[in-house]
Amino acid sequence: MSTPSSAPRPARIPVPAEARRARWSVSLLFALNGASFCAILPRYPELVERMDVSNAAFGLAVGLGPLGGLAAGLFVARAMRRFGSARVAVLAQLVASTVHLGIYLADSWLWFALALLCATAADAFTDIAMNAHGMRVERRYRRSIMNSYHGWWSLGAVAGGLLGAAGAQAGLPLAAQGVIGLVVFGALAALSLRGMLPGPDGTERPAAASPDPASAAEVPEAMPDAAVGRRIGGMTLRAFGLVAALGMLLVFAGSTEDAGSTWGALFMDSTFTVTPFVAGLAFVALQGAQTIGRFTGDAVVDRLGDRLTARVGAVVSALGMSLALLWPSPLTAVIGFAAAGWGIATLFPAAYRAADDMEGVPHGVGITVVGWFARLGFFLTPPLVGVLADALTLRYALWLVPVYAVGILAFSGALEGRRAPREQAAGEQATGER
Repeated sequence: MSTPSSAPRPARIPVPAEARRARWSVSLLFALNGASFCAILPRYPELVERMDVSNAAFGLAVGLGPLGGLAAGLFVARAMRRFGSARVAVLAQLVASTVHLGIYLADSWLWFALALLCATAADAFTDIAMNAHGMRVERRYRRSIMNSYHGWWSLGAVAGGLLGAAGAQAGLPLAAQGVIGLVVFGALAALSLRGMLPGPDGTERPAAASPDPASAAEVPEAMPDAAVGRRIGGMTLRAFGLVAALGMLLVFAGSTEDAGSTWGALFMDSTFTVTPFVAGLAFVALQGAQTIGRFTGDAVVDRLGDRLTARVGAVVSALGMSLALLWPSPLTAVIGFAAAGWGIATLFPAAYRAADDMEGVPHGVGITVVGWFARLGFFLTPPLVGVLADALTLRYALWLVPVYAVGILAFSGALEGRRAPREQAAGEQATGER
């Protein structure tokens, strides 16, 4: 009798060169998307000084920005059906880089607010479309690779922040940084299109799970007439409920991420006596741990499944931030924000994958709805934390982060459990592959 350790492992199915090339192209676009906007963040103090606005007015402009993404997100699925996810993602990134130049040039509150609205609108198209195209590539790989895409986004965000900080330190004019960003990021985005997968976006989806987008809203003749009214956006009510649950999962994940990006440095500065560099370590810890979690997340997800991975991450996030808030110190704060970043690392790719794979959901619609919910979280939670911080101090306001972890636990059931190896499942469908 053979022992488990001596049992032969299933051979991994070779990945076609076209899919490998497409994976690098999608990864490049993710990195550019993170770097292009995050390069602006270190220059915010200069923009505040040039526009001569109060911190409250500046915060209002930043808070209004996600409205552009919320509005634009409603039209992404239609654009992908007409032009394809690759073209939409790349073109929108080119538009975003152009609009980012407008942010660098802003000399009034209104100009700045409108530029942010347009930037988040373009980002909504890029975000949803590049995730949709990434799902196409993942299906050709027949194993999880979505987490690595988001890892490249995190790396791009860190790189962009460092480039912006270096530009600020060197006294590089804002306009010059904007032009350089437009040329470099724009050229690389255009180059990434050459490696994307050809053909319709539904090519890799099993026939039963990929209704024709053009007829997604149609109902089969055999279906009772009463069922016609129980569909939303081409989805059954059950499918819509599951997609909405996935969206709520990202509301809490995005709110956790915002706690580090918007409030981390302010928490460090207002609670402890630290240098500006140490104050910035809260965001660096969250983003760095998230990057590590994403690059290692595919192996974890393949072993545990998206659902259990999300639940373990939620517990780690809650315990880490509780430690930081119960026994506050610069060290525990860095540990707490790192725990929060690692805890949510796999949630965005997991929710996008589940929404795009869901039976009865037209191609592109699931990802669009889930992405819209995520932006709703980025829009709603910063003002809530700000109000609580004014009333109770930021230390007590950040107790919302463990509450977000409870929300993640509550909606994690919408994610998939552990599945059989994708290579085996794909082998069973090999005869139907193009």
